[in-house]
Amino acid sequence: MPEVKKRSYKSIGRDTKAAETRARILSSAQNLFESEGFEHVTIEKIAQAANVSMPTIYSLFQSKRGVLRALMDEALPTDQFNALVEKSIHEKSPKKRLDISAKIARQIYDAEKAQVNIFRGAAVLAPEFKELEKERELRRHTRQEVTIKAMVKENSLMEGLDPAKARDILWALTGRDMYRMFVIEQGWSSGEYEKWLTQLLISTLIGEKKN
Repeated sequence: MPEVKKRSYKSIGRDTKAAETRARILSSAQNLFESEGFEHVTIEKIAQAANVSMPTIYSLFQSKRGVLRALMDEALPTDQFNALVEKSIHEKSPKKRLDISAKIARQIYDAEKAQVNIFRGAAVLAPEFKELEKERELRRHTRQEVTIKAMVKENSLMEGLDPAKARDILWALTGRDMYRMFVIEQGWSSGEYEKWLTQLLISTLIGEKKN
């Protein structure tokens, strides 16, 4: 029995150390990407800044692209994102559900703000990173199927609007380009963006005749 407790303690210690190492690598990588530009940063530079070996980075992230993916994916805490998704799934009002969709977009892009320019720069500079952006957008498009299915079931979509097109519209309007243009480039507040997006989603997908 004592031996089991000892192994458990060591296991917890290893997990904690691994999490700290991972966080240090991501923090170092983000600082380098912002200061030097994504294209000029190498795995070696990240390893030196984080005081870890290059094999450690490869074992955790596989590549520089993997590091960037992790930075983007972890911008918004998972529990915060899941709570909003869960709320959307159980919401009965189609308008309130679209309001939650706008809130999810706002919170994700607020959290990603520090990484947005890094991400777009990478996508422009190298075709391989356009694949990363494509991968993320496909995942977002897939996740939004739940919202459109609920609207079809309750017959709340605007009359004559095809569900597949409705899903494409929801995906496009909640994309990060809208956030970037309004909030980052034009100086809108996040609240103004969210309010505008909510109104646009309702008028485009539901119209004024549905509650």
